[in-house]
Amino acid sequence: MATTTTPMTETPPATDKPLRKKSKRKLIERLDAFISKLSTRSNFWHRVCSMIWLPYAARSGIYMKRLDPRTFTAVLPFKRFNRNWYNAMAGAALLGNTEIAGGMYVFGFCGADYTVVCKELQYKFLRPCFGPAVYRIDPKDDIEALVKAGGEFNIELIMNVTQKVRKPGDPEKRVGRAKITFHVTPKAHQRERGRLK
Repeated sequence: MATTTTPMTETPPATDKPLRKKSKRKLIERLDAFISKLSTRSNFWHRVCSMIWLPYAARSGIYMKRLDPRTFTAVLPFKRFNRNWYNAMAGAALLGNTEIAGGMYVFGFCGADYTVVCKELQYKFLRPCFGPAVYRIDPKDDIEALVKAGGEFNIELIMNVTQKVRKPGDPEKRVGRAKITFHVTPKAHQRERGRLK
C-alpha cells in the first residue's frame, strides 16, 4: 500500500520590517507633535517654523499677542512687503493674514493632536489701513468645550481688524471685519480613515 506524503511548507522567518515601519511612524508622529507644540510656544519658534512651512507668514511678519488666557490679538506690521503702491496696507495682505491669524488662534487651543483647515472666509474692507493692523479675535463658540468633547467640529471666529493706535487716547480705526470658519479634526480620526499615514 503506497502512502503519499505531502511536503511540509516552511513558514518564512518572521522579519522585523513591519515593526520598523511602525516605530518609524511613531517617531514621525512624535516629531510632528513636538514641532507643533514648539510653534505655539513663542513668537520666535513660530517664526522659525513659518520660514519652513509658511514662508508668506514669515515674510509678512505677523505675530500673536496673548492678552489673557482667552483673548488673543494678532499684529501685522506695516512693512514694505505688506504695502501697496499708494503706501497703504495691501488688501491681499489683510485678507491672507486673516486666515493665518485665525488658524494660529485655533491651533493654540487644539494643539498637535488636531488638524485645522479653513472652511469659509468672508472679509469686508471698510477703509484703507496706513499703519500696523491688529486682528482682534472673538470666537462664537466655546472652543475649549469642543476640544474636550474629542470629535470633529467647526469653529466660527469673528475678527475686527483695526489700525494700530499711534498715540494713547486716539480713537481706533476699524479697517475690516472678517467671519471665518475652521474645520478641526483629531489626527486619530484621520488615521482611522486612512487619510494620514
